[in-house]
Parts: sequence; structure tokens; C-alpha cells
Amino acid sequence: MTPDPTSLAPPPSWAAPAAEARARLLEAIRFDLRGLVPAIAQQHDSGEVLMLAWMNRDAVEETLATGRACYFSRSRNRLWRKGETSGQAQRLVDLRVDCDGDTLLLLVDQTGVACHTGRRNCFFVALRDGAVTEIAQPTTDPEALYGR
Repeated sequence: MTPDPTSLAPPPSWAAPAAEARARLLEAIRFDLRGLVPAIAQQHDSGEVLMLAWMNRDAVEETLATGRACYFSRSRNRLWRKGETSGQAQRLVDLRVDCDGDTLLLLVDQTGVACHTGRRNCFFVALRDGAVTEIAQPTTDPEALYGR
């Protein structure tokens, strides 16, 4: 059976759902023992997979309320608003929960690069001719993004 293409299409623009709808969505998410869930960010119009990050309940709530991707930084143990230091933000187009409730898919409109290395996405290492190879070069200098 072929899926109805309109059911796969993201909404035309983000509008924060009502509190009751946000609560129902949060109930559908199975956070792990640390209170986290993996979140895949995908460019909404091209399908390009940009990155994988983690979200806790607060990050999901903020993302739904603001329409701007917010994640949980495990290394800093705090919320991380994508683009807060680099300007490379993600505008939420749609947020989906997988069949098991244990993974999120954020369809986003990425401003600039998604990866802290200055590449468009974080998936730039692959096997080529038996060697581990970087298949994409940085398009932006990370020092210019983060001042490091």
C-alpha cells in the first residue's frame, strides 16, 4: 500500500501546538533512564540527514513552544539551543515520534551548517575503496562560528 503523500508532507509553517496537544505528544515519548531520547535532525525539503542529538523533556517542550530546535548537551549537562553561539540555527517544521516512542525526528530548516566542524551535516566519514575517508570538506571555518 502506498502512503498518502499529503500525510508525509510537513506542515507549511510551524505554529506552537496547544498545551494539551504538547502534553499528549510528551506522553508518547519514551525517555531513557537518564531522561533522554535521541533526536535526528533532517532538512525538511531535501531529506538530508543533518545530525543526531539528544533531547530531554525540557528540550522537547522548548522546541515545541518556540519552533526553534533545542537539545540537551550531555557534555555540558544543560539545554543547548542550536545556533546559540554559532548562529547556525534550526527552525522546526515538524516533530515526529517513531513507532516505539524512543526516537524523535525533527524536520528542520537549517541555517548554514549543522555540524560543529563547519560541514553541512555531521555524517561526512565513510568507507571508500576500503579506507575510512572524509567525503565532505568544511564549508565554514569553525573558528569563525565559535571563536575558538
